[in-house]
Amino acid sequence: MDWGRIRDGEVLLLTSAEDLDCTPGFQQKVFHINQPAQFIEDQAILNLTFSDCKGNNKLHYEVSSPYFKVNDDGSLVALKNITAVGKTLFVHARTPHAEDMAELVIVGGKDIQGSLQDIFKFARTSPVPRQKRSIVVSPILIPENQRQPFPRDVGKVVDSDRPEGSKFRLTGKGVDQEPKGIFRINENTGSVSVTQTLDREMIATYQLFVETTDVNGKTLEGPVPLEVIVIDQNDNRPIFREGPYVGHVMEGSPTGTTVMRMTAFDADDPATDNALLRYNIRQQTPDKPSPNMFYIDPEKGDIVTVVSPALLDRETLENPKYELIIEAQDMAGLDVGLTGTATATIMIDDKNDHSPKFTKKEFQATVEEGAVGVIVNLTVEDKDDPATGAWRAAYTIINGNPGQSFEIHTNPQTNEGMLSVVKPLDYEISAFHTLLIKVENEDPLVPDVSYGPSSTATVHITVLDVNEGPVFYPDPMTVTRQENISVGSVLLTVNATDPDSLQHQTIRYSVYKDPAGWLNINPINGTVDTMAVLDRESPFVHNSVYTALFLAIDSGNPPATGTGTLLITLEDVNDNAPFIYPTVAEVCDDAKNLSVVILGASDKDLHPNTDPFKFEIHKQAVPDKVWKVSKINNTHALVSLLQNLNKANYHLPIMVTDSGKPPMTNITDLRVQVCSCKNSKVDCNAAGALHLSMTSLLLVSLFTLACL
Repeated sequence: MDWGRIRDGEVLLLTSAEDLDCTPGFQQKVFHINQPAQFIEDQAILNLTFSDCKGNNKLHYEVSSPYFKVNDDGSLVALKNITAVGKTLFVHARTPHAEDMAELVIVGGKDIQGSLQDIFKFARTSPVPRQKRSIVVSPILIPENQRQPFPRDVGKVVDSDRPEGSKFRLTGKGVDQEPKGIFRINENTGSVSVTQTLDREMIATYQLFVETTDVNGKTLEGPVPLEVIVIDQNDNRPIFREGPYVGHVMEGSPTGTTVMRMTAFDADDPATDNALLRYNIRQQTPDKPSPNMFYIDPEKGDIVTVVSPALLDRETLENPKYELIIEAQDMAGLDVGLTGTATATIMIDDKNDHSPKFTKKEFQATVEEGAVGVIVNLTVEDKDDPATGAWRAAYTIINGNPGQSFEIHTNPQTNEGMLSVVKPLDYEISAFHTLLIKVENEDPLVPDVSYGPSSTATVHITVLDVNEGPVFYPDPMTVTRQENISVGSVLLTVNATDPDSLQHQTIRYSVYKDPAGWLNINPINGTVDTMAVLDRESPFVHNSVYTALFLAIDSGNPPATGTGTLLITLEDVNDNAPFIYPTVAEVCDDAKNLSVVILGASDKDLHPNTDPFKFEIHKQAVPDKVWKVSKINNTHALVSLLQNLNKANYHLPIMVTDSGKPPMTNITDLRVQVCSCKNSKVDCNAAGALHLSMTSLLLVSLFTLACL
């Protein structure tokens, strides 16, 4: 056997009996040359002869290395002076009628990335051993992205011992398994064809199987593996898939500081130069202070600084943000390579290398006495980044604030120091104040920078005199008196003083709030007396305390007013008689339990002018031996019958007396309804005439004084 044709990318074994007068393809498939010291630009290396047996119309050559080309006359030349190209070159020739591939073996050449020898997994110069099989197959090589027409033959299977009438059968993924229908075989001749364009990035190899069958479909020989290898074309651009790309570098960083890494992806075969990427910076914006502020490692994609630390000064840069257009190019960066770009944003980060400085050495402020709030804003300058703690200011009062009357806080928007009065100032005590303020940053300064004299400032504060209202002393004022004291009784004399001691003003007094209208005040001397009876039980008194407000008005222009509070504690007097509850009760005319009702008593006065209470039946109005009152405790008693009564309404005068000195007594009629109670029904209607003769009044109050 000998090597036969390569047609449409196929490699197949033919017997000498199949030779024809004109065989499309290269006349010589394999060439051997010694590795020269250097391939010289445009110098012919060898001559290739290709024929499609139809005139070679539209003949096109492709070389596996971008450093070589084939001229129209078939001469292979280098595009530039080059020393190493690998161990093997492949030349692909194609016309509309035929195509073939030739191999150039460079004796003494060294492997480099991208050699197609790694893809061609068989020796082109050695026949495939047949072992004990009569089916002869060789791997089929098919370039991806082939154009119409389809189907096209790509290889052939030979069976020298195939019985007459037997047929070839092809199976596997790409034939009868998904993706189906890509390959097929001529069952009589063994020619393998492809039906559509292949994409190596989708499927790089197909594992098929060939067998021979008889007329009934029974396998005679096989299956024998047939590998189809899709040859990579540089049809994928590099892409950056991990964006956005943002890097940070501290200002003043040393030359060569790594900022970030850019990595692109190429879907082509990583074993070829089709996916061998090189990086470069296409554009830098802005281009000041240097158009080459950064460098990118062409192989790794690391971006590093290349300018001196002095040029990386954020405060002197036109813009602390740089945008770099990064290009990734395959084919190891050669001009024939495809490119992809991405934008890298690099931020020059601030460090605290500038201390804050007051815009002036002294600040002035004025404030009225008694007022609080912000009195002056202290301004500073800082060249650092406003978005960082290297710019934000922190203020401290370091002198002149012994009474803690002042505080200073930072305005987060303006960075100014807002000096405030938090405790009212008194002009009469001090009309002037002087504060010493320092300013620092939130972040510490870098070691070679310190705070200087400009980081402190003096604030002079002038206190303005205002007409202040008189002040009562004490406030509140307290006094204790018995209720019911006689009208005109003097309670106290109030005292108010004017804080404006230097103005020598007079003070007049008036009543401001007197809810019950009990009080009067002398406008000149402030004497307070009563003009009505004081009643501890009044709704204006709370917890035995009556509250009134008075005004003290000075003679200033305009006059100023002060307010004072008087708290009068009223002592109780037994001036309220007790009263009973309830005043109505019901009882059945045939009740076995003659208890009528439990009475309670209450008194508005305070102890000891209240309980224990004494309960009695007013003897003068009710006959004996019908009713009975029994004490239960200090505040309650039980009213009961001594015998059953007929159905009627009865009025029983109850007399209750408190424990005051002197005591007070109250007589109240207790209305008792004697009802008919039969068959669980209570009937209190249609009560007859009063069974007992009583006074016409329902409620009689009697106030008696016991003998002293």
